[in-house]
Amino acid sequence: MAAFQMGSGYAVPMTLFRNNRDRAGKAILKELLPGLKFNDGNLLVLLEGGKDQSLYNTDVDYVFRQESYFQYLFGVKEPGCYGILTIDVKTGAQKSVLFVPRFPDEYGTWMGELLGLQEFKAMYEVDEVFYVDEMSVYLEGASPKLILTLSGTNSDSGLTLQPPDFAGKEKYVTDCNLLYPILSECRVIKSPEEIEVLRYVAKVSSDAHIKVMRFMRPGRMEFEGESLFLHHAYSVGGCRHASYTCICGSGTNSSILHYGHAGAPNSKPVQDGDLCLFDMGANYCGYAADITCTFPANGKFTDDQKFIYNAVLDARNAVTESARDGVSWVDMHKLAGRVLLQRLKEGGMLKGDVEEMLEAGVSGVFQPHGLGHLIGLDVHDVGGYLPKEPKRPSEPWLSKLRFARILKAGMYVTIEPGCYFINWLMDRALADPNIAKFINAEMFNRFRNFGGVRIEDDVLITKTGVENFAIVPRTVEDIEATMTCKYDSPV
Repeated sequence: MAAFQMGSGYAVPMTLFRNNRDRAGKAILKELLPGLKFNDGNLLVLLEGGKDQSLYNTDVDYVFRQESYFQYLFGVKEPGCYGILTIDVKTGAQKSVLFVPRFPDEYGTWMGELLGLQEFKAMYEVDEVFYVDEMSVYLEGASPKLILTLSGTNSDSGLTLQPPDFAGKEKYVTDCNLLYPILSECRVIKSPEEIEVLRYVAKVSSDAHIKVMRFMRPGRMEFEGESLFLHHAYSVGGCRHASYTCICGSGTNSSILHYGHAGAPNSKPVQDGDLCLFDMGANYCGYAADITCTFPANGKFTDDQKFIYNAVLDARNAVTESARDGVSWVDMHKLAGRVLLQRLKEGGMLKGDVEEMLEAGVSGVFQPHGLGHLIGLDVHDVGGYLPKEPKRPSEPWLSKLRFARILKAGMYVTIEPGCYFINWLMDRALADPNIAKFINAEMFNRFRNFGGVRIEDDVLITKTGVENFAIVPRTVEDIEATMTCKYDSPV
């Protein structure tokens, strides 16, 4: 059985992608068949894979990662490919065809022995393989009544995927709008095979997080934690890629939601008394993990750190105990906010009625992001705001939610409540009488250099609850016990 495997890492069967194609083809027919103007002949889905990307105008390329929709249907490692799914609209029969670049023999000098078409067919378990320059001939023989290509705007990035160009396109009836919402919805519900890959990459990431927790201490650089995480994920787990740029914030940097960017490349020395908020996830065969651990650099929480950490942990626990098939994600965000506000009130930072605080948007002062997001082939996976799903909430403290759907069994999401002390948000809150009336200003201001706490798990939604794939210490006691066993070597 053909599979993707890095070293001793998980063997991802190519049947995963074959089953994805089968599921996608059935979903396309179910959605489009009632409106089609023909009831026999071929409907074609034509996707373009990712291309090599040069580093500006140099002859150095970025390390290639496959385009996610193409990965979903074909699982192909190589750049420059096309794929076609041929669907007989009368019988529902499907055929998968892969088109690979044709290279001259001299490329073997630089790339190693070039694979033949039959080798590609066996490696990816598709029905047929041709060269890209043969695609126009294939299309003429297929005589499609309609070709579906892919274009759509990502609701997280705002960027639009452009439909592919191909030789002879003008000869055919094509549509680039119908496919995007159908394939996106297919990707929302994970198959049993996908779940096993996600379980694997979450375990690799969890183990790497634990190793980093045991390694970090005052005097280390933030980027040393990043380096160790990436080393473990690759050397032990076979994960060549991270799913996003590692966020390794310590001290006040732990309140910067997307710290680790080019202007602040995890470059601060960790100080005694700092909290470390490390948000890192490996990627395997295109599938993502996204886990955040917050821990004290010296291995012992202060009372203030325990107070904030436990408030966030209680919010996380409330959601993991309540989330399941049929529950509103917006309601889960509100639940996390309600619990956080209640705990902050009990600790003396807030005063007044918690429900009134919630309506006023006070929780957004402390957690200015959504509760979590869909995850899969993209760390912020597609499917959040599709045409038939609830729109983005308009309230400022809810508008950052990356989706507002009713949860379904088979969804894979992050649950990541947080509490941060961000100066400009604190200033704005104190200047707004509708919010300031709930705040104990003296205590609030005492936390200005605290930083932040986030606890992020990757969970599978089931009929009766959630299954958490992030296997890391979460309680104060477990974190402190874990950190008593130091890990001295980064390799």
